[in-house]
Amino acid sequence: MTATEYEANGPQLAATMRQLAVVMIILNINYGRLHCSYTMDIDEPHTYTPPKHYYQTSSFDDNEINDDGTAKSPLDRGPYFDISASRNVTALVGNTAYLNCRVRNLGNRTVSWIRHRDLHLLTVGKATYTSDQRYQSVHNPQLDDWSLKVLYPQQRDSGVYECQISTTPPVGYSMTLSVVEPVTSIVGGPDLYIDTGSTVNLTCIVQYLPEPPPLIQWTHNGMEINYDSPRGGVSVITEKGDITTSYLLIQRARSTDSGKYTCLPSMANPTTVHVHVLNGEHPAAIQHGRQIRSNCLLLTLLFLLLMAISPGHPGWYRTGNR
Repeated sequence: MTATEYEANGPQLAATMRQLAVVMIILNINYGRLHCSYTMDIDEPHTYTPPKHYYQTSSFDDNEINDDGTAKSPLDRGPYFDISASRNVTALVGNTAYLNCRVRNLGNRTVSWIRHRDLHLLTVGKATYTSDQRYQSVHNPQLDDWSLKVLYPQQRDSGVYECQISTTPPVGYSMTLSVVEPVTSIVGGPDLYIDTGSTVNLTCIVQYLPEPPPLIQWTHNGMEINYDSPRGGVSVITEKGDITTSYLLIQRARSTDSGKYTCLPSMANPTTVHVHVLNGEHPAAIQHGRQIRSNCLLLTLLFLLLMAISPGHPGWYRTGNR
């Protein structure tokens, strides 16, 4: 740029530079505001801390530590939970369940039971605070136990229950109740494939009964099995205990042994298995046989349809050439 051009355009260029400087200053100020606001958002807490008694899983808390960092003696620390008992309780449908809560140094505090599902207050001290009278408080002063007794429990009663001490703030100890029904199952079901001449071993397992079932029956195609029949080679072995197991043994299996076998324990639901005695045929052939036959039928129908619409077939007409 020559001197003459600079003198002519100098004022305009200077004004433009001043405008650019103002824009840069405004941008820097706005950036600083945005940066400060962003930093403040990061520093602000966004988490919610629930009340202490909802997550306490220990029998100790901060109030049980002296100023010098040593643990307080049992007599000075106030009420606390004995956590030696199991936190998981399994009960059978209809059989009374007990959730045991052992509290030490309770003093003049009270023990309450709360159902977590709906935060419903069930008992306070020895009194029941719910219209459902199946829930009762049982106190054993010799053991410092405050148990929640549940009469005639159902599966809907399963869930978390909290034993709570009326300290400030309250502290709680949670336990899980699982109400189960007796279960009957046959190992390997619902279908078993056995080679001709082999031994059939049907194993029926019965669980979650208050006591072993007095009797377990086996039926074949709806008929009770006769272990003294002329066929012979049929026997049953039953082992009773917390889990009861019944073994049905059929030696030298033959085609007539195929069919539906049902295990019927007293005091529990029956269960069924289908036995297939094979004559040298692979189980996969049986499982896919119906599908193969269905595919063959579909191919045959498709072939007939193609033949019916082919030009050489008598039923095919040439429209426009008639």
